[in-house]
Amino acid sequence: MNMESVLRMNPGHEPNSYARNSTHQRNVMFKAMPIVKERVRALYRKALFPNHFAVAGLGCASGSNSLLAISWIIEAISGLCSQTGRSLPEVLVFLKDLPGNDFNSVFSSLPSFYENLKEKNRVESNCYVSAMPGSFYGRLFPSRSLHFVHSSYSVHWLSQVPELPEQNKGSIYMASTSPSSVFQAYMKQFQKDLTNLLSSRAEEIIPGGEMVLILIGRSIPDPTSEDCCLLLWWLSRSLVEMADGGLVEAADIDSFNLPVYMPYKQEVTDVVEGEGSFTINRLETFEVNWDPFYHEDEDDENCTFDKFKSGQNVADCIRSVTEPILRSHFGDGLVMENVFKRYVRLVGEHLEVEKTKYVEINFKHMRLYIYIYVCILKNFLTYVDNLEIYIYIYIYVVTSKSRIFHFCQVRKAEASTKKKDKIRRRKEFLLLGDIYGFCLYVPLVTL
Repeated sequence: MNMESVLRMNPGHEPNSYARNSTHQRNVMFKAMPIVKERVRALYRKALFPNHFAVAGLGCASGSNSLLAISWIIEAISGLCSQTGRSLPEVLVFLKDLPGNDFNSVFSSLPSFYENLKEKNRVESNCYVSAMPGSFYGRLFPSRSLHFVHSSYSVHWLSQVPELPEQNKGSIYMASTSPSSVFQAYMKQFQKDLTNLLSSRAEEIIPGGEMVLILIGRSIPDPTSEDCCLLLWWLSRSLVEMADGGLVEAADIDSFNLPVYMPYKQEVTDVVEGEGSFTINRLETFEVNWDPFYHEDEDDENCTFDKFKSGQNVADCIRSVTEPILRSHFGDGLVMENVFKRYVRLVGEHLEVEKTKYVEINFKHMRLYIYIYVCILKNFLTYVDNLEIYIYIYIYVVTSKSRIFHFCQVRKAEASTKKKDKIRRRKEFLLLGDIYGFCLYVPLVTL
């Protein structure tokens, strides 16, 4: 299967399009916004306020998210220039995705993007956007040509389906029923791809430049658990139900596997250290709800839950990113409608059951969003040596709706007699969700 021809998001602005069903990804991007702005400001100062600033967006997809991080970058630079009395630099933006991406949709949004920048910054933005079709697992740009690289929700997609020594029967991704060789094949492909990405970007980013990567991962080491692959497991079950009804061939399910890998944080660490260009400096974790539209009203003692609505919200998101590659293998039309009709039911039923199971704060069924902030500092001046390379990693965990439900109940009980504390906790819930975190500091390695 040629990934460059079939791996893409649903195009356009139709009901099933990625542009209309990427709120979940947008929510995750907003988690990183403060850090993105902070690092851009620091980088711009460190580069001594250059007259031009080159930015690459890897895996831009389509819709409003495509230019979201770019707008933050320009806002950060604009604010700093305003404070220091400097003129805005020329910002060169290179949007990168596979050739099948809906670039036309992205380009059609540019006029409004430019107008919004002008209104927010109150000056001409001097921003120039172009597209770079191709895989980011190889070289894309000239050596030392980029100041800042950003990628959101892309690096967990593999360059190809792993070569499996054994058939992965009854599943389209890693599952508890998969042979151990399937897990090994997926992990090796991820290691190879991430290594290629890091080594390529290390050549392309200027000395002192920085990079931010956002990808999905899992919260525990064991890949055989349902932790990282539950949502795709329900997609497999939907197809198996259809095979049982004679709507698709069981052999077609057995011969299909999604080119995606959700790593454990240590696996990312091992690749980064093995590649050798960077050193991990910081690691944190945060939880994000499966359903991007689920917000519990703390004043509602009943906390009612619509399993169909929540299941539909999750299904819309998953469909927008998996339908093109599923269509290429299973066919379109009624096949896709049947698959996702079943998927809505299975996910909704799961969330309804898990709502009661999470009363004891069960941490299973999580997914991770790994933010890698890479600061490259090399010996680029003759009189400067012993400079370092840093990586900042933030991991965001996506949990089922039930954990947020339990969080809501606990917060409500704690705040019931303290109005001020209740208001503070509500703000904390709305802004951060259910959060746990930790930091990992590693001694810096000099070059």
